[in-house]
Amino acid sequence: MGDMKRTRTTAVTIGDAARALDHIAPPALAQSWDNVGLLAGDRTARCRRVLLCIDLAPAVLEEAVRLRCELVMAYHPPLFQPIRRILADSHGTDSILHRAIAAGIAIYSPHTALDAAPGGTNDVLAGLCELTDLGPFEYVTTPSDHSKVVTFVPPAQLEAVAQAMFQAGAGRIGDYEQCSFRLNGTGTFFGTESTNPRVGRKGRLEEVEEIRLEMVAPNSLLPEVVAALRRSHPYEEPAFDIYPLTSEPVQGIGRVGQLPAGCTLGSLARRLRKATGSKVVTLVGDAGTVIKRAAVCVGAAGRLPLERPRSADCDVIVTGEIRHHDALTLLRRGVCAIALGHWESERPALEPLGRRIREMLPGIETILSQADVPPFRPAPA
Repeated sequence: MGDMKRTRTTAVTIGDAARALDHIAPPALAQSWDNVGLLAGDRTARCRRVLLCIDLAPAVLEEAVRLRCELVMAYHPPLFQPIRRILADSHGTDSILHRAIAAGIAIYSPHTALDAAPGGTNDVLAGLCELTDLGPFEYVTTPSDHSKVVTFVPPAQLEAVAQAMFQAGAGRIGDYEQCSFRLNGTGTFFGTESTNPRVGRKGRLEEVEEIRLEMVAPNSLLPEVVAALRRSHPYEEPAFDIYPLTSEPVQGIGRVGQLPAGCTLGSLARRLRKATGSKVVTLVGDAGTVIKRAAVCVGAAGRLPLERPRSADCDVIVTGEIRHHDALTLLRRGVCAIALGHWESERPALEPLGRRIREMLPGIETILSQADVPPFRPAPA
């Protein structure tokens, strides 16, 4: 699917749908403790209908079977901890997995990857808050597909080594080629009796003028780059280092931004209650408090935003649920909070997610689960 713009008319597979979801919410953005991606299913099987839900409860699976869906996109992963058995009569989530597999239904979960991704759960909630000047309050670092290769070469052989590494695929940054950094220095070595140094003599400490040569290289070409380095280097045993790189941090967990002028805790809570349909909205702080800067985090943020430098100055935390003692900490610090309900804070992201899936995979049908409901209900009056 390359750039993820699907133009062919062949049948969509579970693998196609999983790749589209991976593109929307890259698994590399997920928290290290999370379990995201395609959790069960046959990538080659046909996929015509996707059921979107927050929690894959038994009623949701029955709905998926009734609607003849081939894939359930469950925001919360029903497979979280390692399991030893998959039994139909279990009281755990493995029984749901057993029933899904028996019905030929695949399961995909994006969870914290969707929280961090552009247009994901936190962006949707930030949009409901009408935040501006928006950014993550904690950036996620993801592994790069490049590494930095560093070696040390006498000046006379520097260009030969550099050109050999360039030709092997190193030194490319964007549309620029033959990119490197060079720094003068002094190298030392003592060759033992078993060595045959090409510079200096064995049996004594040698000092050699060297230039530190470094350049990036695709991880897929590292064997070729190292082989070219060894082949062109004048030393019997050249020294070199390979440093794994991380991608530029541009995405991350949570959002922090500016609220509209004159916003109060009560007015924001009313707006969010109407937008989400939540019946369990609670406040930490006085409803009349004027608030200017908000930290948004679906699910259970607790006091996490206050522990991050980009959101430590926020007036209010908007989240799903807050523990009692975290609420007391917020009050002591003079910070307000709005708890929408865990499920209620996440559910608004499903409709735009379904729209994005349909845009990427024309012909596929996405359905918002009606059986997917919050586990907590307000008590009768």
